[in-house]
Amino acid sequence: MTTRRDLFLLGGGLVAAATTGCREPARTPAAGPAVTVPDVLVAESGTGLVILGGTRRHLLGPAAAVRPDGGLAYAVTRDPDGGSGLVRIDPADGVPTRSGTLGGGWVPRAVSADGRACALGRHLPSARPAGRARTALLVTTDGRQRRYDLAGVVEPDAFTSDGAGLFVLEWLPPHAPDRYRVRLLDLASGRVTPLLTRAKATVPPGAEEEMRGDGRHAVLSPDRHLLYTLYTHQPGHRHTRDLLSGRPGGVHAFVHVLHLTERWAYCLDLPHPFGTGPADGHAVAVSEDGRRLAVVDVTSGALAYADTGTLRIDRVDPVPAGRGPAGLALAADGRQTFVGAGASVTVLDSGTGAVTARWPVPGPVRGLGLSPDATRLYAGGTDEVVWLDRGTGALHGRVPVAGLTALRHVRRR
Repeated sequence: MTTRRDLFLLGGGLVAAATTGCREPARTPAAGPAVTVPDVLVAESGTGLVILGGTRRHLLGPAAAVRPDGGLAYAVTRDPDGGSGLVRIDPADGVPTRSGTLGGGWVPRAVSADGRACALGRHLPSARPAGRARTALLVTTDGRQRRYDLAGVVEPDAFTSDGAGLFVLEWLPPHAPDRYRVRLLDLASGRVTPLLTRAKATVPPGAEEEMRGDGRHAVLSPDRHLLYTLYTHQPGHRHTRDLLSGRPGGVHAFVHVLHLTERWAYCLDLPHPFGTGPADGHAVAVSEDGRRLAVVDVTSGALAYADTGTLRIDRVDPVPAGRGPAGLALAADGRQTFVGAGASVTVLDSGTGAVTARWPVPGPVRGLGLSPDATRLYAGGTDEVVWLDRGTGALHGRVPVAGLTALRHVRRR
């Protein structure tokens, strides 16, 4: 049976106190008066992951990872006796449960779609990892652990739906990495192999795509079967289909579609000028029914919609151009698209592409998200998150988050 003890984040933030008797769990103190956040927010900050909901605030620190839809998180902890362990946290209630005991130096990097498994490495995420001859990974599933010693520079990316495999990024060359390819680690055998094509055929030697992309950001489909990852700055890139056919290729941006159940990958190309501007000026979102994917490039002022069944671009609409990070959210009813750039949010009719409103926000947008009941639009900003009335754009609340870099997820409490 899982027991709960005093658990402290390695970064110094308090996760939870002992819950024996009638004692209330201690919480990380927030600066200033307590603010009630209507929903559950998962954000990134300069000091790591932050979870907010109601008046709760949990700083998970840099040694933490969250599921791609924000549903579950894992964090490395320090016990009062000096040991370290791994806890699983549901952002909806903020209650940590023990998942296992660890040796020192492990960092959660990927969480399975069902939340049962976590992959850990020895290194924090980085845009470009340092060269090394070998990589140690640790995978924990329902408290059971297995360690893998792999050749070269290997970074965890996502689990297969059945939890039997782990998609990884293999960086090349190992001594000075400058590009990577997505491969599959079989957790039973420990073998690393190429992915399948969309036709479910094995990719032959020499035809695996090697990417040099920036600004990787991923969203999970509502059914948790597909992971959509946006890649930008891909000069000279050639897809597997180009390598097999002999075509020259050469796109600057695409969405890497990874099927977590069927284990195939496909690249959905984005038209010019996507990928030519700053990476953080791009954002990706998927509709609640899973049928539509959207990508925005606020630097060039372009918004692309794609059908997730055909994996083809339906249309590209103009949007007001802006500078800095982009934010993107799709309304659950399919009628509105929200684009954040600079200190404003543009509201568009998803059917016609027409701009229906522009709302000011207190500072540059760092991520957007709609509340599950579709009444509030959240926007990350400078050291805070604000929320607006979805119908009018009126500012309804704000909560401080020191060093916020991105609002990633909005979930139900």
